[in-house]
Amino acid sequence: MPTALLGLNTEELRALVQEEGEPAYRGNQLAEWVYRRGARTFEEMTNLPDTLCVQLKKKYEVGRSQVVTVQHSRDGTAKLLLAMCDGARVETVGLPYADRFSCCLSTQVGCPVGCVFCATGLSGYSRNLTAGEIVGQALAVQEEAQNYSSQIDKRSCRIDHVTFMGMGEPLLNYAATMKAIQLLNRELDIAMRHLTLSTVGFVPGIRRLAQEQLQITLAVSLHAPTDNLRRRLIPKMVKWSVAEITDACHEYVQQTGRRVTFEYCLLGGVNDRIAEARELTSLLHGLNCHVNLIPYNSIRGLGFHDSSPKGIRAFREVLSSAGIQVTQRVQRGPDIDAACGQLQQRITGAVFNELSLQSITQR
Repeated sequence: MPTALLGLNTEELRALVQEEGEPAYRGNQLAEWVYRRGARTFEEMTNLPDTLCVQLKKKYEVGRSQVVTVQHSRDGTAKLLLAMCDGARVETVGLPYADRFSCCLSTQVGCPVGCVFCATGLSGYSRNLTAGEIVGQALAVQEEAQNYSSQIDKRSCRIDHVTFMGMGEPLLNYAATMKAIQLLNRELDIAMRHLTLSTVGFVPGIRRLAQEQLQITLAVSLHAPTDNLRRRLIPKMVKWSVAEITDACHEYVQQTGRRVTFEYCLLGGVNDRIAEARELTSLLHGLNCHVNLIPYNSIRGLGFHDSSPKGIRAFREVLSSAGIQVTQRVQRGPDIDAACGQLQQRITGAVFNELSLQSITQR
């Protein structure tokens, strides 16, 4: 299989063209086409010599994924099912807001963690994604948003925030995730502070990430304040206690100076009672953190249900009264199974339409 250019940074592309006997600046042009112009073929790269394109086609491919289906939510959220070059499929989500355009990227095909309330784990785990396959999801979302309307300012469709919060556990695909972060920052000009990496609490990865000294946001999907409850909800990630996870987060804060976010999915009658709120308050005491409460997004057949609005308010009040910064995530895309915990690898048959795209620019 040819080597993909997508996933190589500018310096690597400069070295590549020099090996082909071309001046280094041709590598800058390649990077421009691959990352900022979103080229899918060498034929699109009109300022490169034909002889170079012929040589490159013998050994390389651009490496873009193919869009299988696109769905659009009533709220403007877009969900893309993408096929990688080997046929593996992942989902990625575009999230338009009034002040930003965010993209939720997958790092693995499926997920090996298997949280019992999450749809992604139902499809099993196949493999890690490469850095190019991760970054290519952002390019695909941006391309879809721009292609489906000639009536809007395309600058409003430029992705400027990214979360590694799709399918898979990013810290179990560490090298590719770190390379993708650097590519998003240096090649797509997305600020480090606008990048968020979400982990289910893989302690060795959190400690390793702290050493990187990156100005990204670390989000830890805790979902339970006690070991017994967390073992029930996340049975494949039980090697580290909640105390060990928060200790690693203390280390992360000390090394990076960055506040940690804790994601907490509220499951009705399971982890959403006042007792759990108080235990969570005690666990996080003294840690520079922010808690993001996530109303449960329904997944057929798993047997969980969401918390009542009254219950969510009461849980939130316990945290807030203890001085913990707390917010509640706004649900986006649940009508197309694009919300947190709903991503799978299935064809839905829905299409991206112009009316839905127009809602991107109205938010």
